[in-house]
Amino acid sequence: MKPFTTLTAIAAPLSIINVDTDMIIPKQFLKTILRTGLGKNLFDEMRYDDNGAEKPDFVLNQEPYRHAEILIAGENFGCGSSREHAPWALLDFGLRCVIAPSFADIFYNNCFKNGILPIKLPQEQVSTLMDRAREFPDEKMTVDLEKQQITAGNHAFEFEVESFRKHCLMNGLDDIGLTLEKSAAIQQFEQKDHEKRAWLYN
Repeated sequence: MKPFTTLTAIAAPLSIINVDTDMIIPKQFLKTILRTGLGKNLFDEMRYDDNGAEKPDFVLNQEPYRHAEILIAGENFGCGSSREHAPWALLDFGLRCVIAPSFADIFYNNCFKNGILPIKLPQEQVSTLMDRAREFPDEKMTVDLEKQQITAGNHAFEFEVESFRKHCLMNGLDDIGLTLEKSAAIQQFEQKDHEKRAWLYN
């Protein structure tokens, strides 16, 4: 998993509440178990018409937002089913951070496990960032995970993140990475267990 330390990037405003996981990645694209290739179908029904052409009024089809790495969204983002394909699609599109007043719990947890930083901020601060992204579309925002701070123009907002999740993101550790950190202890146990119960390994 790619570490997340400091991100300076274009932020796209998506002022829709209750964006569920089927809106993020519709069910017909869940046939794959690969984490790549889903970005082209992110927000598929909002991005494309029935002929597959881009809808020009959707934010991620507009310049410079189509290059955004930060998404500013409405409350209860990621509600609905627990599909892990939702953060996979966001990440494959290039989004590393989602800022919203609130998130669905399972989606929120899945983000951390896939290298995306979900940030909860008060509605007033989210609205300020949303307005800033609209008014100055080419201006890049900075998300500093170590300092737990977002800066956009002359605005600076602090955010909370649980220390263990922060450690994992900053060091690029998913569940497999966390296990591999203890590989020496695992090997030591296996060696001792082999000596104690050799009959198990015959």
